[in-house]
Amino acid sequence: MRLEGRKALVTGGASGIGAAIAARLAAEGAEVWVGDIDTEGAARVAGEVNGHAIELDVTDLGSANAAVEAAGTLDILVNNAGTDEFGFFTYTTPEQWQRVLAINLVGVLNCTHAALPAMQQAKYGRILNISSEAGRVGSKGSAVYSAAKAGIVGFTKAIARENARYGIIANAIAPGPIETPLLMGAKDFGEIGEKVIETMKSATQIGRLGQPDEVAAAAAFLVSDDASYVTGETLGVSGGLGMV
Repeated sequence: MRLEGRKALVTGGASGIGAAIAARLAAEGAEVWVGDIDTEGAARVAGEVNGHAIELDVTDLGSANAAVEAAGTLDILVNNAGTDEFGFFTYTTPEQWQRVLAINLVGVLNCTHAALPAMQQAKYGRILNISSEAGRVGSKGSAVYSAAKAGIVGFTKAIARENARYGIIANAIAPGPIETPLLMGAKDFGEIGEKVIETMKSATQIGRLGQPDEVAAAAAFLVSDDASYVTGETLGVSGGLGMV
């Protein structure tokens, strides 16, 4: 029960990695708020973890502010919400770029901006941003997603530097190929999508897709006081895909 007495907001918590993180934090004693634009999914997950569901559009700073205000002073913020629109870059459009950047990168900025003032006042906070190995090694068919996730790594370091004096630590996780609805959605593109998934799997050292629970286990560590001397870091949970 490392997180007993802590209050956490998990964005994009209605499914996949976010749902697994919400469940793990709750199991370790946290009061969990599940934020998602998918209100039905958020309510389902919140019910499973005895938490709270709240509508949250991370691309809208007003929505982020409202969610944080409703939850009250947070001890933990997990910026997990993300999406991708698979396609080789020359065939994508500026509209697609904006959507991917808005959810994956601007969403992290919005929610962090909303949560930080109260954390600074409380002199305590744990911010965890879900990046991706795509942001560190690049991913075919996901150029803009890779750019957004790389941006999260840099943002995490800056927030860690700015807020250490307030007792706030900030870290990131870079998942590799995790068996989530987002990744498995690549199959909608037929043979190309199937090949992308198999290529990502073979790029790992362990030779399989990861599971959301494996990311959640790392997340629980990084937002706990067991990680009190860890800040500004990006932890790969990727079966060795990101090794250099």
